[in-house]
Amino acid sequence: MVCSPSAAQLHGLVARQHILDAIANHSRGVDRADAHLLGAAYHGDATVDYGFFEGPAAQLVEILADAQKGALPTLHRTCHSALAVAGRHALAESYVIACVDGGDVQRLVLGRYLDRLEEREGSWRIAKRTYVLDANCNRAGANPRLDPPLAYDHFTPVGGKGAGDAGRVLLAHHFAATHSARKAAAMPSASPASDAPLPAAAALDAALSRDAIRQLVATYCRGVDRADAELLASIFWPDSSVISGVVNGSGPEFAEGIIAFITAHLDSCFHSVANEWIEVTGDHGVGEHYVIAHMRMAGNEVLTGGRYIDRYERRAGIWKIAARSFVADWTQTQPSSHEDAGFYEALKNRGAFGRHDPVYAHWAALDPVA
Repeated sequence: MVCSPSAAQLHGLVARQHILDAIANHSRGVDRADAHLLGAAYHGDATVDYGFFEGPAAQLVEILADAQKGALPTLHRTCHSALAVAGRHALAESYVIACVDGGDVQRLVLGRYLDRLEEREGSWRIAKRTYVLDANCNRAGANPRLDPPLAYDHFTPVGGKGAGDAGRVLLAHHFAATHSARKAAAMPSASPASDAPLPAAAALDAALSRDAIRQLVATYCRGVDRADAELLASIFWPDSSVISGVVNGSGPEFAEGIIAFITAHLDSCFHSVANEWIEVTGDHGVGEHYVIAHMRMAGNEVLTGGRYIDRYERRAGIWKIAARSFVADWTQTQPSSHEDAGFYEALKNRGAFGRHDPVYAHWAALDPVA
């Protein structure tokens, strides 16, 4: 059944797309040492709390951009943002894996961005950001690279800073090619939103449905990683089924069992979801989501890569998971390399199981409107 969207739903759908762009531009700006792109993610009066720095975002932009110029290339994999929009205000929780090459140590820094965003003069940007550190992996063995980067033995574009980044060059090429194609076809490069044809009702309903399903997946990660059984159970239908390997059963049974396992055996866990594919037909949907999970337990750290294969149903206008199976693709177990001091000491905001985690106070700051 196709549901007619409300004005608030349409506003939220458009807002979330712009918010995701702002969050993505932040990571792009850091990794490319591009102060202009990084600064554009924030409003002029925005503030941040990264632990090592708390104050105006403009100052952090200068610090990060200057530090990145002389550093080896980094990659901030920001993904599966949970979003709540209320008018011109929004909250977001985004998981991020930062790959940092420290010369003699390669680090995976696992954390979250807790953002408050505002729409001003038609532009969504970050008004307040708090960084929360959840876990880290630290391995000896450098992978020396120069900046601008040199090619490997075979031709492969290589990331770098500023104008030396191969990705930046390729994007410029693609933009130029797109502009030329539009010009040749005598098409305007952009048309006013008022002139754009409205999508068909079914296509619009499917877009809103996929957006709602992505929020279910983001909530799943928060429920597991914060050991919140009530939150986790809320995204499954009572008659749903879950096959996870650790706990198999209905959604509510899985929620209770997996949280009991986590609190009894794990020091921390972190689920990062990306490459999300969702197909919706009416009140039914299927999805495949790639996941990287990091867990610390019994002095070891386990890194697992796999996929969630899902079936969804919409009942009385609400989407929930009807069936989920985890498919394991690879896993590695090594002695824990987790560190709290040194490189990480200044990152004071730390993740935790339960209500002590900063995300609960963060979400309480806004009454979300779909």
